[in-house]
Amino acid sequence: MPHLTALPLLYLPHHPLPSLPHPSKAMSHHGHFTPCNQEEESANPSLTPPMPIALSSDELPPAPEQNPRSIVVAHKLPLKAIPDEGSPFGFAFSLTGEAHAMQLSHGLRPGPVLFVGTLPPEAASLEPSDELDDYLLANYSCIPVFLTAAVHEEFYVGFCKRYLWPRLHYLLPHTPVAMRGIHFDTDMYRSYVSANKSFADRIIEVLSPDNGDLVFVHDYHLWLVPSRLRRGCPRSCVAFFLHSPFPSAEVFRSIPVREELLRALLNADLVGFHTYDYARHFLSACSRLLGLPNSSRYGRIGVNYHGRTVLIKVLAVGVDMGLLRSAMASPEAAAKFREITKEYKGRTIMVGVDDIDILKGVSLKLMAMETLLDAYPEMRGKVVLIQIHNPARYSGLDVDGVRDETEKIQSRINERFGSPGYQPVVVIERAVPMAEKVAYYAAAKCCVVSAVRDGLNRIPYFYTVCREEGPTVNGAGGEPRTSTVVLSEFVGCSPSLSGALRVNPWNLPAMADAMYNALTMDNQEKHAKHIKHYNYLTQHDVIAWARSFAAELHLACKDRPTMKTIGMGIGATYRVVAVDAAFKKLMPELVNPAYRAAGSRLILLDYDGTLQPAGSFDNAPRDNVIVVLNKLCSDPNNVVFIVSGRSKDELSRWFAPCANLGIAAEHGYFIRWSRDAPWETKGSTLASAMEWKLAAENVMRHYAEATDGSYIEAKETGMVWRYEDADPRLAALQAKELLDHLAAVLTSEPVAVRSGYQIVEVIPQGVSKAIAAERIVSAMTERRGSAPGFILGVGDDRSDEDMFGALANLCKDSKGGKDDSFSTTITISLPAAQVFACTVGNKPSMARYYLNDEEEVVGMLRGLAISPPPAASTPPLPVEFE
Repeated sequence: MPHLTALPLLYLPHHPLPSLPHPSKAMSHHGHFTPCNQEEESANPSLTPPMPIALSSDELPPAPEQNPRSIVVAHKLPLKAIPDEGSPFGFAFSLTGEAHAMQLSHGLRPGPVLFVGTLPPEAASLEPSDELDDYLLANYSCIPVFLTAAVHEEFYVGFCKRYLWPRLHYLLPHTPVAMRGIHFDTDMYRSYVSANKSFADRIIEVLSPDNGDLVFVHDYHLWLVPSRLRRGCPRSCVAFFLHSPFPSAEVFRSIPVREELLRALLNADLVGFHTYDYARHFLSACSRLLGLPNSSRYGRIGVNYHGRTVLIKVLAVGVDMGLLRSAMASPEAAAKFREITKEYKGRTIMVGVDDIDILKGVSLKLMAMETLLDAYPEMRGKVVLIQIHNPARYSGLDVDGVRDETEKIQSRINERFGSPGYQPVVVIERAVPMAEKVAYYAAAKCCVVSAVRDGLNRIPYFYTVCREEGPTVNGAGGEPRTSTVVLSEFVGCSPSLSGALRVNPWNLPAMADAMYNALTMDNQEKHAKHIKHYNYLTQHDVIAWARSFAAELHLACKDRPTMKTIGMGIGATYRVVAVDAAFKKLMPELVNPAYRAAGSRLILLDYDGTLQPAGSFDNAPRDNVIVVLNKLCSDPNNVVFIVSGRSKDELSRWFAPCANLGIAAEHGYFIRWSRDAPWETKGSTLASAMEWKLAAENVMRHYAEATDGSYIEAKETGMVWRYEDADPRLAALQAKELLDHLAAVLTSEPVAVRSGYQIVEVIPQGVSKAIAAERIVSAMTERRGSAPGFILGVGDDRSDEDMFGALANLCKDSKGGKDDSFSTTITISLPAAQVFACTVGNKPSMARYYLNDEEEVVGMLRGLAISPPPAASTPPLPVEFE
């Protein structure tokens, strides 16, 4: 029988999993069973989704009818393994409540919980087998991930600990010597990718998203798992929580695979961070490196990534109150507490508990203790700092260096200020059980955390709870319990402990003064700070964290049942695009028959981003574009227009070879029907309508000078401030300010101030591609005596969305009503027309169809120009519009 450790108040997942396939079928190492439904994915390299999911309410979505199964994924399984020849597979396994994966799963009950991770180090030599899988699954709800010793060494010790962990904690190699141990190694990264793939493959073997499974991936070791899961199960619900800091964009961009790492996190539905600073750095990296903006609504932050809104959650992990209370109630804790109070009777204890690494600032803590004893002689012989070192998670020169430095400083302080029976610094170098740690916490009047960079660091949390509920002489006889915390401002838990004495650990005199103030603070203030911290911790424990994180994942995935996904990219850059079920690619079999069947046709084409790649060095049209346009214009049944925001002079020069091509320039203010036709304008004469341009230019010039990389583009009818080459964070702020500034200055002028993709523009009122399209349709109807029976509109940006909406309105009959957003004074109905609104690129759109890029647009137009007429029996297609 398996050995289950008795943990009071800790629920152990010792039960069968009702929605799990039989283990022998689910996890065969010879033939994997994959319950994921992958029918929704199609192999299109790019796509434009209609709209992101809406962050429409601050209320959580209704709970599912049955409790969903949660799959908790971490580097290691929450198992202990003790060699035992009498136990199955030679090890006595037991679940451990000290593992983070176990603690973070408590709030996911009462639904079943499945754990995925590597075996404990003691059992890592076990060979993979279906029998071992069945045993661990049936008895401990665990699925092991098997990595070879070489892959695990390069994955964990090599890439995770020696490269990625230092970078996340702001360590940069500045010289070749400094690069020792933390340079980017391609082979180690391959092992990292391979290990993450192994984790994802094991998850996919048992994942069933259609049954509501939720996947929770923890920490930077498994950074790439969301991408692998998204490829294998596009509709899976995935949350990722980063338990380490996320560095500033300036530091993160130094990682050679930075974009792959960002895209991997964006393949999750929910990404969690301990503090807003970490979340802010992630959002900044997404903006600077991927050009992705973020938005906030109803208190939630989201990043739109290919039609999916990836929610960003700031949520500090709490403590496992059940585990702590179990340890505090143990006889071992009481005995150790009595031993400590007896040994240090008459002296005040300060405690520190740290891992042995270069960022915990242990040497700074000891030097601050030395400064305290120097500056305040009355503290000598009265105060003791007990420093507990957790066992190192890996070996190396940096670990040995921290240990040697600590020993030297400890020896120096004890030689200077020690005396018979008194050592001011006591360092404990061994694995200290939780029952002993809670005794040290309870006995200490002050906890000191001096890390120079750290993730959450829950040591002050443990200390505060133990001071309130642990075996302590403080509080006897009705006296209030107290605690004080000296806390580095570079630690993730600093924002949540507002009563702590925050310090810069590099400022030794200031840290020494904080220690002195903590020791000499009056009991009333100590108690007030202590109660404030304790109340926060009891309300935000690990169960509350898990419930809140799971509820947010439900919200992020609420539209998953109706969502269609399409795969894009390869390797670590793989992602899926979420689209509406009715959204589809504009295939020849859809548009060609309708084109040939119509007696009168209208084709409206945007230019930049539609016929010509946006941001090209040479913006003139390519020869193949000219050839296709001339072919279309040669058909007397066709009216073809370029509808662009560019100036009429540019468009006239570029399309001079196209004699019969119509042009609507500057969003339709200028319109001509052919090369030799005169320009028509909307409204009054240009001179009287443009008196506001000087004022707009003066305002824009100020922002152009203040925003490096931005510039002004002057048109006949408007002014444009462009910032595509400027710093994205600064430019976005400046654009908002400019928008408001222009609106205030031009409030009495007949103009519209609008923001677009990396632009702010001022144009005359009543000018848009929507109105231009309506004018063209109306004039075409008058000139030819009948409305067009076929309309094709293709574009790629926000101004084209107006055109799509206007065309849809024109084709609605009186029963269907109109969309007031696009209504104008023109009243015309095209009930017989077949409208094909097509967008280009990857973004939400009102269009019903999409094409991937400019090449596909030109190919589609070429197909129309040369497509043979359909058979006479071909029935007409229904009207298609959004």
